[in-house]
Amino acid sequence: MLGVDANVFWLGVTSLLNDTSSEIIYPLLPTFVTVVLGGGPGAVGLIEGVAESTASLLKLAAGWLSDRLQRRKGLVVMGYGIAAASRPLVAMAVAPWQVLLIRFTDRTGKGLRTAPRDALLAESSPPSELGRSFGFHRAMDHLGAVIGPLLAFLLVTVFAESYRIVFALASIPGLISVVVLAISVRESRRRAAPTAPAAVRLRIPSPPVRGFLLAVFLFTLGNSTDAFLLLRAQDLGVPVAALPLLWGMLHAVKSASSVPGSALSDRIGRKRVIVAGWVWYVLVYLGFAYAGNALAVWILFAAYGLFFGLTEGAEKALVADLARPAERGSAFGLYHLAIGVVALPASVLFGVIWSWWGAALAFTAGAAFAGVAALVFVLLVPEAARTRP
Repeated sequence: MLGVDANVFWLGVTSLLNDTSSEIIYPLLPTFVTVVLGGGPGAVGLIEGVAESTASLLKLAAGWLSDRLQRRKGLVVMGYGIAAASRPLVAMAVAPWQVLLIRFTDRTGKGLRTAPRDALLAESSPPSELGRSFGFHRAMDHLGAVIGPLLAFLLVTVFAESYRIVFALASIPGLISVVVLAISVRESRRRAAPTAPAAVRLRIPSPPVRGFLLAVFLFTLGNSTDAFLLLRAQDLGVPVAALPLLWGMLHAVKSASSVPGSALSDRIGRKRVIVAGWVWYVLVYLGFAYAGNALAVWILFAAYGLFFGLTEGAEKALVADLARPAERGSAFGLYHLAIGVVALPASVLFGVIWSWWGAALAFTAGAAFAGVAALVFVLLVPEAARTRP
């Protein structure tokens, strides 16, 4: 199907539907928290930081468990199901702390599903096409994030900015995604030789892997929640009603660039593509720091989408290259852990810098961390380490 394995295709469809559900809510959530519920930038940073840290920490445990069980699908279905069931509760929130609990539950579902799903994707793909397969999945995921904001824009217009009605309707495509996943996706037929459960343990990664994880850790210090980009857009004159369209455009660029960007890493190497993407991120964040009008925001959001096209699939393909086949779930868990342990402090720190010293310094600090991370990656991850023999 479309040049990819059937599992890769249906996992992509599942992500499309799930992200349609999630992204109906996400672009409206910062305004809902700050305007309707009376929170500030610090509250937004805390909510999203806790949410993403929760997801990333659980990804390690779920990935390890899927290796131990030698089964991926059950954890993936459970994770998508928990997320789909929690989203309509946002419609009933009356205080920021309630949104925090709901987002915590939603991201718990994400934590359960992500590493096992990534391992299942890797097991369902020929080694020479890992970049393309991960790129296809990311493209479908981002396509859902295009459809979701467009639906949000229509719903907000129809219901006169009644966010609670919009949030209540957002669960429908999420529930459909769980049905599609349960019916269509199978455990991989390309699985490595079974490993005795007792032998599946977290191992100290090799030096190239440690270097990569350190670089990811540093990069994430400057990569706070994208909710701040939406707040920055409002500051520079983008109306609230247009935020879903802006968010949808970002994901349209992500979707369009994911397959070619990730497939490029199959041809010229993961390292070159990832470093190029991180340097591009530095330039985009500096643009957000010093932008002066709404037109610049639209251009910067489109440019930001190219960063994801270059890096998301390539980074996951690099993890699959470096990991032992029987331990890929754990390897993806460690990768997401490197992101998750700093997601909360990164978002909180960004919110504090913004609140005390302004948006320009906050975005400049984010660019600086990303620049240091790119340098560490260049120095510590040799090109020869990108594929396992």
